[in-house]
Amino acid sequence: KKSEVSGVMAKADIKPKSIHHAKTWSDDVENLYRFQQAGYRDEVEYKQVKQVDTVECWPETGFVKKLQRRDNTFYYYNKQRECEDKEVPKVKVYVY
Repeated sequence: KKSEVSGVMAKADIKPKSIHHAKTWSDDVENLYRFQQAGYRDEVEYKQVKQVDTVECWPETGFVKKLQRRDNTFYYYNKQRECEDKEVPKVKVYVY
């Protein structure tokens, strides 16, 4: 069900209603960190810009595995957590 919703969101030009900074680490914060490192707000913006339906994730952890930046170079990520505690407050969480 989630992929259907994000597929629909990727087609329309969706803008976030509000934003706040992450306070504690979670799986979602980890993935947001990875998208933001690659130069995107989140999965929604990545799918809009790159015109893709799915993002490659590690099956074991569900974390993002590989992202293509806007300049078409790739970021590759590890299976385990990469967002350190000191980086968590820098992660922006967008609300749609």
